[in-house]
Amino acid sequence: MQTRLADFIKDTAEGREAEAILRSCVHCGFCTATCPTYQLLGDELDGPRGRIYLIKQMLEGEAASMRTLDHLDRCLTCRSCETTCPSGVQYGRLLDIGRAVAETRVGRSWPASWRRHLLHRVLLSKRLFARALALGRALRSWLPPTLRSAVLPRIEPGEWPSAVHRRTMLLLDHCVQDALAPRIDAAAARVLDRAGITLRRVAAGGCCGALSHHLSEEARAGALVRANIDAWWPHVEAGAEAIVITASGCSVMVKDYGHFMRGDPAYAERAARIGALARDVSEVVAAHWKALAPELVNAPPAKAAIAWHAPCSLQHGMQLRGDVERMLGEAGFTLLPVADAHLCCGSAGTYSLLQPELSRELKRRKLVNLGAGKPGLIATANIGCLAHLQSGTELPVRHWIELLDERLRR
Repeated sequence: MQTRLADFIKDTAEGREAEAILRSCVHCGFCTATCPTYQLLGDELDGPRGRIYLIKQMLEGEAASMRTLDHLDRCLTCRSCETTCPSGVQYGRLLDIGRAVAETRVGRSWPASWRRHLLHRVLLSKRLFARALALGRALRSWLPPTLRSAVLPRIEPGEWPSAVHRRTMLLLDHCVQDALAPRIDAAAARVLDRAGITLRRVAAGGCCGALSHHLSEEARAGALVRANIDAWWPHVEAGAEAIVITASGCSVMVKDYGHFMRGDPAYAERAARIGALARDVSEVVAAHWKALAPELVNAPPAKAAIAWHAPCSLQHGMQLRGDVERMLGEAGFTLLPVADAHLCCGSAGTYSLLQPELSRELKRRKLVNLGAGKPGLIATANIGCLAHLQSGTELPVRHWIELLDERLRR
């Protein structure tokens, strides 16, 4: 793809990156076949290739409009197109650049800006979110069905391991997950404890920064990233082997800290080091599976068959496919086939709140496919997917690390 970027961006880091990405695209259109929004809407501009053209035109100086911003906003950033693309186009990074430019050049209405600001404030504040969730749980019986289904009941996390091992890993201090499902991190700590690893909680920024980044709140995202790096760095210097993340959506962000902070001379080197140490919990458990698997040899088969939902952040963002399925299978679970497993469930961070109609339809389709084999439960690897899917089904939706923890404890 030939490019002639406008003066406002061509000599910037973002412009150089965008130009390289644009020139790697060969217009083949394979990406449209695996794009969830293109499948729903059938509009070329609501698929990756069309959005790439919109971004190219904007970066070359053509006028952008609210229609441009709408098409970019409707993208889930699921990155299924990246998995499909034969040319390796880094669409997700191009979209981030395009959205930031579109917001600057077009702007948003006051109601839209206020809504995004409110979402940002509530979801990033552990105190505000925890209070809102507690109120929702207290009033759950009186809530309308659509709201009631979105309020997850509290399940006690169980004990955190007290043993101190020679090997130590750090845990991302999640913002939303801590309130919604604290049992997930506790389960991860118990599983790693069996592998001879201490999982240490470290109070840090409270969020990986992804939420702010995808809402184009770059200053806030940078502040959160720096806070996390500052909190983790002394432990890294003391010998912590990795930063473990149990929400795959956050794993993608922390792994990308080096790229995100590349322009900050005070943090670039440490950010790259932190990104290199970041591990999704599935990677850590898979690396220590030989130590854990013998405990499951004599375990009876699990009673409930599982429908596995691989979050986009896991299968497309990090290109981690197959490990969780293999481990669950070897742990005694029966995994049922799921049609269109590569497609997004519609959660996508704040997407379910900002694009509710598209999100609901994607959730409906996903749940039809997940339920086709009559599973006893649905397993996933990301708190956003878990809460989103649970709001549309009576089947239990669990994080896979919880299921493994329960099998090991039996």
